[in-house]
Amino acid sequence: MQLDDFDFDLPEERIALSPAVPRDSARLLHVGTGLRDRVFHDLPEILSPGDVLVINRTKVLPAALVATRPPRASGGGGAATIDINLHKQLEVRDAGPQRWAAFARPAKRLRVGDEVYFGDGGLRAHIVARREGEVELEFPYAQEKFDQLLQRCGQPPLPPYIARKRPLSDQDRDDYQTIFARQAGSVAAPTAGLHFTPALMEALTQRGVKFVEVILHVGAGTFLPVSVDNIHDHKMHAEWGEVDEAAVQAIRAAKEAGGKIIAVGTTSARLLESASRSGSLQPFCGETDIFITPGFSFQCVDRLITNFHLPRSTLFMLVCAFSGHEQMHRAYGHAIEEKYRFYSYGDACYLEPYER
Repeated sequence: MQLDDFDFDLPEERIALSPAVPRDSARLLHVGTGLRDRVFHDLPEILSPGDVLVINRTKVLPAALVATRPPRASGGGGAATIDINLHKQLEVRDAGPQRWAAFARPAKRLRVGDEVYFGDGGLRAHIVARREGEVELEFPYAQEKFDQLLQRCGQPPLPPYIARKRPLSDQDRDDYQTIFARQAGSVAAPTAGLHFTPALMEALTQRGVKFVEVILHVGAGTFLPVSVDNIHDHKMHAEWGEVDEAAVQAIRAAKEAGGKIIAVGTTSARLLESASRSGSLQPFCGETDIFITPGFSFQCVDRLITNFHLPRSTLFMLVCAFSGHEQMHRAYGHAIEEKYRFYSYGDACYLEPYER
């Protein structure tokens, strides 16, 4: 299929710049044999006892930083300010330097060997490699100290389409984190999980719905555009994830009892399908670069909860693979006409699978 097959016109005003309050008051488009407009806190009415919601417990790092590069002693170049967005940890050392890949803007102001400072100067790093638009930084701290300094100097890495339109706020530290967040490692939120509240969790539990935790650390590659005409020529970014034995057993037991497996977010869906490539769900720990496009055969996921995605994106391709290309174009057209809110802070869909 061609990239143009996944394009649609989205009015600028449909992009949400802040979340619904309360979170579970976001709208929910139920996409099945037809389209039904609902509210996210209707979820207990949609699900059945014995169904399983698979949630991603990853926690978003404050990965957006502003770096200061002092004047160089030789070779020219006065002081410079550079936006740095960490996107992948390259070396994890409890007691040694931490090395990260990062997007830099403007990267041309940095050279290998430069030392840069962040915030009040308590956090610093050396530039150890540079590519177009990207650098590698080495932070001279043990992991625990680095985490403390990053919390002090960094900001939530809001998606570019939000960050370009308004400044970050202290509220974003809470808003851009799910209530499931436990293990730090993501540089973007698993946004379908942003709609859950303690009250909704309690209502779902009373309904007899179960929760299973997995983890997939979301990389900044989730925001990278597809730049090839034939989508099958696109190379997906790799992200680290884990499905442990307890999760596998819980999901298998639910399926055997007739329960549905509902992935909360494309992150959970991609991870579950990565762990099911043998034909059945198995424990998984490592990186996945699975690319789900129309024609993909889902082995584990029965239903999908997800937000509304960008045109021409790999995530819109995934939902087209799950619920059908024509159906999702109809659903998105309906959502735009009915003024649903799009992207990370926007509304959600509850998707039933495409019947081939």
